Amino acid sequence: MILRLDDVTLGYDRHPAVHHLSGTFAPGRLTAVIGPNGAGKSTLLKGIKGLVPLLGGHIALSAAERARIAYLPQQAELEPGFPISVLDVVLLGHWRRTGAFGGIAPEARAAAAAALAAVGLPGFERRAIGSPSLGQRQRVLFARLMLEDGPVILLDEPFAAIDARTCDDLMTVVQHWGDEGRTVIAVLHDLDLVRRAFPFTLMLAREAVAWGPTETVLVPDNLERLRHSSAAWDESPVLCPRGRSDAV
Repeated sequence: MILRLDDVTLGYDRHPAVHHLSGTFAPGRLTAVIGPNGAGKSTLLKGIKGLVPLLGGHIALSAAERARIAYLPQQAELEPGFPISVLDVVLLGHWRRTGAFGGIAPEARAAAAAALAAVGLPGFERRAIGSPSLGQRQRVLFARLMLEDGPVILLDEPFAAIDARTCDDLMTVVQHWGDEGRTVIAVLHDLDLVRRAFPFTLMLAREAVAWGPTETVLVPDNLERLRHSSAAWDESPVLCPRGRSDAV
């Protein structure tokens, strides 16, 4: 699936949050989306998935293609007290194929168990979803994404507030998706991670500041342009997390 944006504007209540964005996310590419708070990063992912109105331009996706996109929203919530097992949460990745009342075949359960093992949670199938830690629950959500089997995978701040080991393990999954030819678009703030693991970067401040190979995007001139453009419309732009002078 080739994901192409032509002069795309996205927003809420007719107030644009992303302006006149054009470009292509090619199959097999890992692309990081970076920018300050309020830059439209989450809005872009929601617009690609069809969750935010398109105010202008065109996203070259059919309804069937959009339905196949796997999406992990920012701070996706799993209600700890909900009476559901880890395995049941992962099996939700089969929803598109089975529907609300479709049966779950033994092969699907085996695939869910294999996905849990792949994210480092073998033997967690029968545990209540409220028992794992925050990092372990993020692993569960990645296992669910694996079962969705989407050609395009959207990740909105997937590594926020999790430990370094979990981040490394889940990045192995992300890189495997790229090796399989899947398109991965991830909203990130850690520029070290972007430089190390994402060959392409979209620098966004409601409109594209730069978009292309990471080594040509994350250069001082572009970072300075990003800071100036964000300050122009955000009274209190958050450009750097505490303790990091090289993050956006």
